[in-house]
Amino acid sequence: MQPPKAGAEITTFEDVVAYLSTPGVVGPGRPAIHQTHIAFVFVGGGRALKIKRPVKLGYLDFSTLAARHAACLSEIRVNRDNAPEIYRGTVAITREANGTLAIGGPGVPVEWAVEMAAFEDDDLLSRRARQGPLEPLAMRQTADAIHAMHQRSQRAVAVDAPAKMQAIIDEVGENSQQHPHVLDQREVEQFMTAAKAANAAAANLLQARVREGAFRRCHGDLHLANIVSLNGRPTRFEALECSDEMAPGDTLYDLAFLLMDLIHHRQRAAANEVLNRYLWRGGGTSGATEDVEALALMPLYLACRAGIRAMVGATRATMVESKGDEYRAVVDDARRYLDEAIVALAPATPRLIAIGGLSGSGKSTLAARLAPLVGGPYGALHIRSDLERKAMMGVEETDRLPAGDYTPQTAQLVYERVLVRAAAGLAAGQCVIVDAVFATPGERVRAGEAASRLGVPFDGLWLEADREILHARVAGRHGDASDATREVVERQLHYTLGALDWQRIDAAGPPERTLTRTLCALRLVARKD
Repeated sequence: MQPPKAGAEITTFEDVVAYLSTPGVVGPGRPAIHQTHIAFVFVGGGRALKIKRPVKLGYLDFSTLAARHAACLSEIRVNRDNAPEIYRGTVAITREANGTLAIGGPGVPVEWAVEMAAFEDDDLLSRRARQGPLEPLAMRQTADAIHAMHQRSQRAVAVDAPAKMQAIIDEVGENSQQHPHVLDQREVEQFMTAAKAANAAAANLLQARVREGAFRRCHGDLHLANIVSLNGRPTRFEALECSDEMAPGDTLYDLAFLLMDLIHHRQRAAANEVLNRYLWRGGGTSGATEDVEALALMPLYLACRAGIRAMVGATRATMVESKGDEYRAVVDDARRYLDEAIVALAPATPRLIAIGGLSGSGKSTLAARLAPLVGGPYGALHIRSDLERKAMMGVEETDRLPAGDYTPQTAQLVYERVLVRAAAGLAAGQCVIVDAVFATPGERVRAGEAASRLGVPFDGLWLEADREILHARVAGRHGDASDATREVVERQLHYTLGALDWQRIDAAGPPERTLTRTLCALRLVARKD
């Protein structure tokens, strides 16, 4: 399509799209074009230009040039802290004196764009999630980056949290009801009813989160397509820029978007890795449990996030010109998000599983593999004594502690911290897995008592393996939180364990075999997602 001729009085959005689609304008050759329900992105060479659609929806208004310019400026402001290597600035699309369009010319601005550095689409976590299981290290790095972002973000102090969540529920419902050809209206009503009830029941906890400082100016749109791996590190971009009123929210609600999207992409193990890492970071030296206690809100948060994606998908379906494969894919995705929103609100049954054994028996390996397979949509809370000890001492997970930090007194503090966090998780309706040596009868009894006080089922598992296997496993560890050595194993082999009434699991074989034996012992069937 040729640029509008000189003397044209009106430049339409379609004119700008056609101009930026022209080979050689954004970069060498024909640009790659990505569309969402609110934006176009044109990628050419090493740069990308993003323009806002002139749309007015219930939750944003880009209907005027001034509003779109303000949104571009806001996008730069809210994203540069998280992704300075991506966001370069804003640039005008101008109408020149001869009637042609230009990028950043001296003429009259007819549209505004966010200028960004280009990156490979295959580096998006949404793409990688479709190719196979996401790497645990990448998930831990992602959780670390999100936690750090939340810690430095501005607190919101004057928030009516229940009203805010109710507004989100209403927005999802009202917009979803406009697309009966995409979303089953009975399911929309089912979501609305359950979400409203959950929000009303959570009113006191929501306001407590505000008082605790958990409501902050967060990312706001933290799904997989808005995280990219740059130079081997996860980078968050596309933070919510369209509304300063919408952006402040609970940090766990922000995290819930990523968890929900990982679950949607059938990356349940990755979701479990992210959640547990984030919660461990939040414990700090004090073992704070506020975020763990607030997991009682997670069903509501997951449901609202999935409902938003269903709503967005339904809106996007109306913008797909053809009713072919693309349309059917968008519709199917929106419907699945709505189904997941309803499932997230279903009641869960908390349970405590304690995994003990000598160093090298495979406790943490088993717990990490088991955690995604039990509990709610994202699995169980996994509390590891080695990690809790490092957090309590204020060091990173792989920093070695001196022998003086491994005393009976310190061990008692670690076990107390572990069980306090476990109890907080159980009270919040979570399944919890605790892994520690549990070498003394008293330690094992206290684990069972923690479950008994809350009236939840308890399973104690004791892993066993020969001396040579324990030594080999400890010697083969690299980059692990455990400080156990061959000498530590030898000392443990001489422990007087006392009566062992926990289920004994032969853990001498490969991790897959130990997991299978554990699932049988717990009378569980491995989930396929």
